[in-house]
Amino acid sequence: MELYGQVLLIAMPIFLVAVLAEMWYGRWRGKDTYRTMDMISSMSSGVTNVTKDVLGLSISLLTYTWMVDHLAVFDIKATIWTYLIAFFVLDFQGYWVHRIAHQINFFWNKHAIHHSSEDFNLACALRQSISSFVNLFTFFLLPAAVLGVPAQVISIVAPLHLFAQFWYHTQHIDRMGFLEKILVTPSHHRVHHAINPEYLDRNHSQIFIFWDKLFGTFQEELRDVPPVYGITRPSNTWNPVKINFQHLWLLAKDAWRTQNTRDKFRIWFMPTGWRPADVADTYPVEKIDDLYGYVKYESKSSGALKVWSWIQFGITLLFLMYFFGHLGTIKVPGIFLYGGFIFLTVYAYTELMDHNPNALGWEILKNAFGSYLLFSTGDWFGLNHYFPQGLYLIAGYFVLSTLVTAWFVRKGITPDNFVTQATKSQSYSTLNTH
Repeated sequence: MELYGQVLLIAMPIFLVAVLAEMWYGRWRGKDTYRTMDMISSMSSGVTNVTKDVLGLSISLLTYTWMVDHLAVFDIKATIWTYLIAFFVLDFQGYWVHRIAHQINFFWNKHAIHHSSEDFNLACALRQSISSFVNLFTFFLLPAAVLGVPAQVISIVAPLHLFAQFWYHTQHIDRMGFLEKILVTPSHHRVHHAINPEYLDRNHSQIFIFWDKLFGTFQEELRDVPPVYGITRPSNTWNPVKINFQHLWLLAKDAWRTQNTRDKFRIWFMPTGWRPADVADTYPVEKIDDLYGYVKYESKSSGALKVWSWIQFGITLLFLMYFFGHLGTIKVPGIFLYGGFIFLTVYAYTELMDHNPNALGWEILKNAFGSYLLFSTGDWFGLNHYFPQGLYLIAGYFVLSTLVTAWFVRKGITPDNFVTQATKSQSYSTLNTH
């Protein structure tokens, strides 16, 4: 846990700089692939994901260590070849886990957040799940366990394998020649994130594209079919916590509402998007039919609200970095209290980004909880050791944050007036031409 936190302390600034660099590059080239609120939402999703991971809020029913101890045929040492084998096996596992997530209703919930952005850029790569609490797919690492790849090798290679999937979430790199035959490239992954019928549920590979070619799920990016990004049932919110559970909530409601007993059970394991016929007729949900005519979700935010949203995200990032840097001293139960504060913070300011009047209630709850943590100990998890005035600075932030949120809500934020589908500024055919 502490080691992972230290790794994230290094990785997070690198990812943030890369995202900002891509945004500035796009504006310089006249091809901006970012919208402010979508960008903040994506990066806030990354905040919730790494917080959940550091807290260890998931379990594996079958652990890799157990498989190695009981099933390994060979006893091999950690050499460069061991790491290469581990990387290769992890990529094979990643292909199948990814493919299953796209094909079965229940497992789509953990992956929908990653596809929920209607833009395609480096920020959307940070949209990762918090809704998976049980890992059912460790058995896909069986080949590595049988070969005797040590557990510590997997623990090192796994985050490297994940980080290596960041770079290809971009519209600014076209075809890459012979590399297209070996590696997953931005062109391949644009196809994967698209909801065009030609592209849907294709290119599941994570590092090596030949898995898709081997198992029949490969699709080349077509020059005359510009990708349209997002999910076919748009999330229509900037709140990453809500997005993480939207699909699961729909499945639960459909299972409850259907009159067909068989459908109550099989809905969870049917192909992604399947709904019982009686429920689909009685309770229709929005689905995108006109790919090049529909309008992306956008809350019509003032410049002031965009600036405030950036400030809130920046402060949250500072809280998070302090958290990761002091996991060893905060310990249990403090880390869970701190993690809960991070989740409440993201939930509150993204509700305001959605122009939801309930944002004030969430902001008050977050700041009340933070104040309790602050004043019950007279410290912010050891901050006094470095900065004795930190208590007053954080308390001042809680007061200011509540007042500013109340001001925005008082200015007239209501769902009817503000949560809308904004005027489309660029056609998809223009935005997605490479």
